[in-house]
Amino acid sequence: MPSKKRRRKEERPRIHPNNKYSDNPPDFALLASLYPSFQPFVFYSREGRPRIDWTDFNATRELTRVLLLHDHSLQWWIPDGQLCPTVPNRSNYIHWIKDLLSSDIIAKSNSNVHNVRGFDIGTGANCIYPLLGASLFGWKFVASDVTDVALEWAERNVKNNPHISELIEIRKVKFSQNTFTSDGLNNGESIHSEEGEGLPSSSFDMPASEDTSYHGPPILLDVVRDGESFDFCMSNPPFFETIEEAGLNPKTSCGGTYAEMVCPGGEKAFITRIIEDSVVLKQSFRWYTSMVGRKVNLKFLISKLREVGVTIVKTTEFVQGQTCRWGLAWSFVPPSKKIISPHVTQKNSLSFMLEGLQRQFGAIHVLQSVESFFQTGGASCKLNASSFTVDITASTDHCHAVLNNKVKDLDEVASCSNVQEASSNLCFRVSVFQQIPGTLLVKGSLQHRDSPLSGLFSSIFQELEDTLRHKFCREKAGVNYI
Repeated sequence: MPSKKRRRKEERPRIHPNNKYSDNPPDFALLASLYPSFQPFVFYSREGRPRIDWTDFNATRELTRVLLLHDHSLQWWIPDGQLCPTVPNRSNYIHWIKDLLSSDIIAKSNSNVHNVRGFDIGTGANCIYPLLGASLFGWKFVASDVTDVALEWAERNVKNNPHISELIEIRKVKFSQNTFTSDGLNNGESIHSEEGEGLPSSSFDMPASEDTSYHGPPILLDVVRDGESFDFCMSNPPFFETIEEAGLNPKTSCGGTYAEMVCPGGEKAFITRIIEDSVVLKQSFRWYTSMVGRKVNLKFLISKLREVGVTIVKTTEFVQGQTCRWGLAWSFVPPSKKIISPHVTQKNSLSFMLEGLQRQFGAIHVLQSVESFFQTGGASCKLNASSFTVDITASTDHCHAVLNNKVKDLDEVASCSNVQEASSNLCFRVSVFQQIPGTLLVKGSLQHRDSPLSGLFSSIFQELEDTLRHKFCREKAGVNYI
């Protein structure tokens, strides 16, 4: 009996390709030889690989210090118990924002990258995002926080780097102590945990809270001043609802105070407040962004953004080691016309394979999801179950909806308006073919190459591929960073 070919395992999503550590992870042995203060924290496995003890706060803090010094020429320190960030992980977020600012999704406001101005919500004593953004790209920042310890050390970290200190303003958030009742907010009391650095994403697959009300200090409203404008805001929110929940995963010891890690309602309530603030501030920010720790909360937050009528929503996945986080971005700025500008496509047909299909799904399920995907954007769809094809006709508005509102649930089928067959529409056929058990071929064929929208065919088909992989495949093949 011939042996079956081993199915190649799909590659796990990687860290951002522009991240300094994407192809060159930190070399502990090299760092130990260059920085004697780091050497005591490095030990070697039986295979001779250098390692550190991730449950040792002093080890993780010293690693962050030497990485910022060695790779970014930054002087940095935090006192015991404060949240200690991992540099590769935080760099992912910065590079994703760079992608958003560099894209043509919305019109660019700054021709000079050094005019970019960001707002870091809850910068912490570590002030990591402003330090990285200023040193990597010359961005300006306003960095806010509420506790005296965080503000003092953030200010120290900025002043200890005079080459970028003029780019970063540390701003105190004024609040009533009654709005946040924990003693930990005022004295910076630490808890033994972090937001999950080094932990698998499954650590956060706990039921999401139904409480989305936020009762903490101001986040954007009453912190952003009248007349101020920013290119983006960013947030590494308090992921946990209670101090007990924050201590459930003691596999790392990266510190973290109550104010940094816990708020009533957890990250769902915190990010919901950012969304509510953004509705008022609107185009004061070109992009509003936040990190999300639980995937189950991402769907809720996306639906919330649909309710408030944002023009664009983008998501991504950040991967560093065994840790997965999600990035959520939205904007009230009208989409750039470049997204739907007519240009000529290079291919009349495109295809991709769906491998590792979950057992309960077959070709008909994929076909129905193809139909639903385009109907949700308003396109006209004609499904032929006998030939396993869907014929799609989409206008300019429908193409725009598919490209910029891909957050809609696949099974949420919108009512389909009648679309007239016209040369100005994008017309194509999607076919689904069975290959071997667990593998399907999805093929798209452009019907009218001379359509002014034909240049969007490739982008739309890529959106379809990402969506189908997410729904039907056991593992995702890659990361879409914008």
